Amino acid sequence: MVSDKGGARAELYEYRITSDFIFACIVAALGGSLFGYDLGVSGGVTSMDYFLKEFFPKVYRRKQEHLKETDYCKYDNQILTLFTSSLYFAALVSTFLASHVTRNHGRRASILWGAVSFFVGAAINSGAKNIAMLIIGRCFLGFGIGFGNQAVPLYLSEMAPAKIRGTVNQLFQLTTCLGIFVANFINNATEKHTWGWRLSLGLAAVPATLMFVGGLFLPETPNSLVEQGRLEEGRSVLEKVRGTKNIEAEFQDLVEASEAAKAIKHPFRNLLKRKNRPQLIIGALGIPAFQQLTGMNSVLFYAPVIFQSLGFGTGASLWSSTITSGTLVVATFISMAFVDKFGRRAFFLEAGTEMIICMVAVAVTLALKFGQGVELPKGIGIFLVIMICIFVLAYGRSWGPLGWLVPSELFPLETRSAGQSIVVCVNMFFTALVAQCFLVSLCHLRYGIFLLFAALIVIMSCFIFFLLPETKQVPIEEVHLLWQKHWLWKSYCAPEESEKTGMKPVQYV
Repeated sequence: MVSDKGGARAELYEYRITSDFIFACIVAALGGSLFGYDLGVSGGVTSMDYFLKEFFPKVYRRKQEHLKETDYCKYDNQILTLFTSSLYFAALVSTFLASHVTRNHGRRASILWGAVSFFVGAAINSGAKNIAMLIIGRCFLGFGIGFGNQAVPLYLSEMAPAKIRGTVNQLFQLTTCLGIFVANFINNATEKHTWGWRLSLGLAAVPATLMFVGGLFLPETPNSLVEQGRLEEGRSVLEKVRGTKNIEAEFQDLVEASEAAKAIKHPFRNLLKRKNRPQLIIGALGIPAFQQLTGMNSVLFYAPVIFQSLGFGTGASLWSSTITSGTLVVATFISMAFVDKFGRRAFFLEAGTEMIICMVAVAVTLALKFGQGVELPKGIGIFLVIMICIFVLAYGRSWGPLGWLVPSELFPLETRSAGQSIVVCVNMFFTALVAQCFLVSLCHLRYGIFLLFAALIVIMSCFIFFLLPETKQVPIEEVHLLWQKHWLWKSYCAPEESEKTGMKPVQYV
C-alpha cells in the first residue's frame, strides 16, 4: 500500500468536478461502447438461423440436427470463428499506426479516426453479400477499435484527478459493458427476422456517430498538449477541467514529464530499457494477455453459442447471454464505486479467487452431467447460468476494468503512447487467439477447457500478488516512483533517477 500523497507534489494538487471535465469523460468513454457493442452483437449474430443459412449452411444444418441436445462441437467451424476473430487481428495491426497518431497528433485525433473507421465497417457488414464482405467489414471495425482502445484509456487517465482516476478510467469499461448489454437486447429483438442480423450489425454505426460528433468538441488532454509544446493551451485546458487557477504544481509535473519525453526519440526502443522493465512486463505484456486468458471474452463472444451447445433453444440462449451481460454492467458499477477506496490489488486477488471456484464448478458439473447428444436437465442448466453469472460478476469488477486501468497508469509520458500501443496489440492478439481457438477447444477439450482457464487464473493471481504495487490515488506522472520501493523492481529502477529530477521517492505505509 502507498500513502494517498503518492509522491513529490501530489499533496499540492487541487481540483473540482466541472462540466467541462464531465463532458470530456462521457464523450471519450463512448469509445468503449464500440468495443462492447461488437463483443455483444457478434456472438448473437453467429447463433442466428438466418445469418447461418446465408453464410454458413453446414453449421446451420448441424445446429438443426442437434437443436435441443448438448453438443460440444455444434459450432466448430474455423471460418465462422474467423468472422469474430478477424476484427481483433485488424485491431492488432492498426494499434501501431494509432500509437503514432496518439503521440504526435493527440488522443482526440485517434478517437476521431476510430469513430470513422468503425462507422465504415458497420456499413459494410450490414450490406454484406458474401463472407469476403463480412471479413472486410470486420477489419474496418477492428481498425476503429485499435484506435479507440489506444486513445480512450489514456485520455480518461490523463484527464482524471489522481484521487478518482480509477473511477473515471472505468467509464471505458462501463460503456463497454453497456454496449454488450444493448447489443444482446437488439439481438433478442431481431433474431426472428430474415434481415435481423443486418440490423444488428448495422446499428454499430450509432455509437460510432455519437463518438465522432462528440469528439469534434473534445478538448485535447493537458498531457498531450504539453507533450506537443503547446504549453499555454495545456495550462488553459488543465484549469478548465480542474475548475481552479491553482494548478501550478500539477502543471509543473506535466512540463517535467514532457521534457523527459522529448529526450526519447524512439519510445518503443526505450520500453526495452532496464529501467522500464516493470512497465513492459506488467503493463504491456502481462496484464493485457492475462485479461483475455481468464476466459471471459469466450463467454462474451459465444454466450449464445455456449448456451445453445448446452441444449438451450435460440431464444433462451440469447436471453441467458443478456442476463450475463447485465451482470457485467452491475459489476462495473461496483468496481467504479470502490476501486479507489480498496485498491487495484484487492480487487484482482479477491475476484480471482471467485473466478477460480466458478470455473472449477462449471467443469465438474459438465464432467458429471453433460452427456453428448442428450438434453441437459433444467436444474443443471440454471446452475450453470448462475455459476457463469458469478464468474462474470467477479471479472467485471477486476480483470475487466482493471485490465485497461492499470496499464494506462503505469507508463511515464515518454513511453505512454508506445506502451499503450503494445497493451492494445497484446490484448487484441490474445483476444483473437481465444476467439479463434475457443470453439475448437470446447469441441476437443470439452469440460477441460474450463479447468484450463481456472489454472491460468491461479497463475495470473500469483503474478499480481508478487509483481504489482498498489497504484490507487498516486498521480499518474509519479507512478514510476513506486518501482523504487518494490522488492523486485527496485533493482531495475535506480533511485538516482528521482534524485536527478529533484523528486522524493514515494513513501509506503
